Amino acid sequence: MRLIPFLLATAVTVSLVIVLNTRIGPAPALGKFLSPQHGFWQNAENATQSFTEELSFPQLIGTANVYFDERLVPHVVAENDADAYFIQGYLHAKFRLWQMEFSTHAAAGRISEVIGERAVNFDKEQRRIGMVFAAENMLKEMEANEFTKLSVDNYTKGVNAYIESLSESAMPIEYKILGYQPEKWNNLKTALFIKQMTKTLAFSVDDLPLTALRKVFSDDQIEILFPQLQDSLDPIVPKGTVFDPPAATAVAPASVDSLYLLKKDSALKVAMVDQPSKDNGSNNWAVSGTKTKSGAPILCNDPHLELSLPAIWYEMQITTKNMNAYGVSFPGIPGVVIGFNDSIAFGFTNAGRDVRDFYEIKFKDETKKQYWFNNEWQTAPQRVEEIKIKGKPSVFDTVAYTVFGPVTYDENFSTPLTNKKAIATRWIAHDPSNELLMWHYLDRAKNYEDYYNAIKYFTVPAQNMIFASKRGDIAIWQQGHFPLRWNRQGLYVMPGEDSSYMWQGIIPIAENPHQVNPERGFVSSANQRPVDGTYPYFIPGGYDVYRGVEINRRLTSMSNITPQDMQRLQNVNYNPLAEVVTKLMMKYTNEADLGADEKRFFTMIKTWDLQNNANSKAATVFQVWYDSLERSVWYDELTQQDSVISVWPFENTLADALTRDSLFSFIDDITTPGTETIFQVFASSLKKATAELLQMEKENKLDWAVHKNTTVYHILKDAVMPFARKGLQTGGGKHIINATQHSHGPSWRMVVHLTNETEAYVVYPGGQSGNPGSKYYDQFIDKWAAGQYYKAWVMKKGEEKDEKVKWTMTFKKA
Repeated sequence: MRLIPFLLATAVTVSLVIVLNTRIGPAPALGKFLSPQHGFWQNAENATQSFTEELSFPQLIGTANVYFDERLVPHVVAENDADAYFIQGYLHAKFRLWQMEFSTHAAAGRISEVIGERAVNFDKEQRRIGMVFAAENMLKEMEANEFTKLSVDNYTKGVNAYIESLSESAMPIEYKILGYQPEKWNNLKTALFIKQMTKTLAFSVDDLPLTALRKVFSDDQIEILFPQLQDSLDPIVPKGTVFDPPAATAVAPASVDSLYLLKKDSALKVAMVDQPSKDNGSNNWAVSGTKTKSGAPILCNDPHLELSLPAIWYEMQITTKNMNAYGVSFPGIPGVVIGFNDSIAFGFTNAGRDVRDFYEIKFKDETKKQYWFNNEWQTAPQRVEEIKIKGKPSVFDTVAYTVFGPVTYDENFSTPLTNKKAIATRWIAHDPSNELLMWHYLDRAKNYEDYYNAIKYFTVPAQNMIFASKRGDIAIWQQGHFPLRWNRQGLYVMPGEDSSYMWQGIIPIAENPHQVNPERGFVSSANQRPVDGTYPYFIPGGYDVYRGVEINRRLTSMSNITPQDMQRLQNVNYNPLAEVVTKLMMKYTNEADLGADEKRFFTMIKTWDLQNNANSKAATVFQVWYDSLERSVWYDELTQQDSVISVWPFENTLADALTRDSLFSFIDDITTPGTETIFQVFASSLKKATAELLQMEKENKLDWAVHKNTTVYHILKDAVMPFARKGLQTGGGKHIINATQHSHGPSWRMVVHLTNETEAYVVYPGGQSGNPGSKYYDQFIDKWAAGQYYKAWVMKKGEEKDEKVKWTMTFKKA
């Protein structure tokens, strides 16, 4: 009789062991996850956690120390560059391992290995746009240069030294939840990280949706909807600047009208799986000593990216005999990416230039082994891509490569093109390049000449590179490799059967838009178009305008500027789009015809101070009304075609058009028998907005901060990782200097005062640790949301015993 209870207990125990160590759907295996020895409990850091330790590694050359301040910012002091990069790799892995590895998995199209089949389409597109192909080309360049080879080799050694020391209990919690292990780092992963950054900043284009619109619109109509030059433009290089005649000129092919601009038989129907946000931008500016109180330049930068946890950036200082650089780094690559050294400061905003075009390919047959080009069948090399899927058999996808690049979209992709069209991608990111070399030289630059020589190595993603030095110079260059195009080339999918539609070169670097020590005493950029229409080269694509207008307006009027003035400027909530549009709202709204609720909301607009402050209700009313107005004007025309991709004009396009012309042709609703007037459109859009606003009012969601709901999500969002900070009380918005939106905005704010002893103020929406169980995970978010800053401690020689040092990590050669 004793045997039966024993057997039952044994069966239950065995069953529990099996269940607790088996993943059910997306949930982790509960046995390991709940284990006191190895599970998530081990990721909870003690409030008094010490980061002091002594470490020995045979890969090191000498002895080095890392001094952590109270914010857990490391100040690396090494005898040589090789050890400094080893330590940087080690620290990135120690505090951000899962983040940096997941980013490279994303770049390589390997997310299905981690989260299963729901990521297959994403992985397919990553393979089909040639991300690994691009990284392999970059890797060859990095490893061929002595400086970047030294940095990536030692960085990789440092990452792997940490991985080799990592116990199961100390594994980042994301590995435990998702049920996988980290793999060894290599130099290709660093190249992949840079290419993922490139995709984020230099991939978003409208070629495919605009081509789909050709079924119902002419090229002239599309030029009205998507203008290349905006009325309200205040470019990076001021209007009226005289440009030299072009050193090179692109010539349109003879067939441009018949095969391209006038062609209206498009049969495109394609959905791009992972189109980056068009809001990826930034602000930067530098003011010369002639406008500052101290007589020294001040440089400011706040790059606008997706707000995420772990944070995009990792703050640090690196000091060797060859450099002393402070700022933020990307976990995944060596060096300081945005910051300053003993002599200069530097920062970036995204250029937003279109460096990606599409070509229609004619294959000989379904094997796609040959394609028609220049009057003969050319061989198309093929890459067979194995997409491994967690818990499922692999999926295989064959990608054909052409003279233009990989064939991204064809009938084998998840959402096929109609009529079996095949579209190849020509992307500047596929070209061999070595962006790391720019940062190598920038981190060590002493003056303008060093800065200019450094930025020449940067190909993509093109950036507006701001500069200031203690010598008093300020400058901005829009740097990257830009295709030499004829007018309107690349706005639509181009014929790919011969070389006549290929790029005809690269715009000479010396002729890229730039300013050096201008008379107005400042340089700035905010993702607006870099130049006016007199620039001798074609620049395709639409641009934001309002942040640039407002920054330039304010900088022009300022004098005796201090770092605190610059902090306030980075946090300005004034809405320059609303300045333009509210004038139209009041001009074209007949108040006597409004109902009681409509009149109440209209009065809020009339009395609004145009500040998108956190508690402003009028800011919400304005945005909801303007969204309704845009739908009223654009929706009827833009839904005539059946393209899966929808593309809408920039918000400033409508504001400019209605300011210029009250009889703007798109005002009329083509689905109704009558002809709508501008007064009717404003009235009907307010009526529709009022219904939405009343519901929001009922739910207490009318305050701008509540409506916007600024949230810093975990990289994998709530569906997988619930480690987010929601409902932050912030102002700002899309066209505002403080560009804080729902989950997008200033990812790093920096103000650098280049006095004899550099004075810097910094903050970012996150924390130094990637561990949600650490108090350093999100410790900066509240200060960032409040528009406040930390004064950066730039450690100097002899301060090793300073009270600011809280922990010391010593690295020695084993």
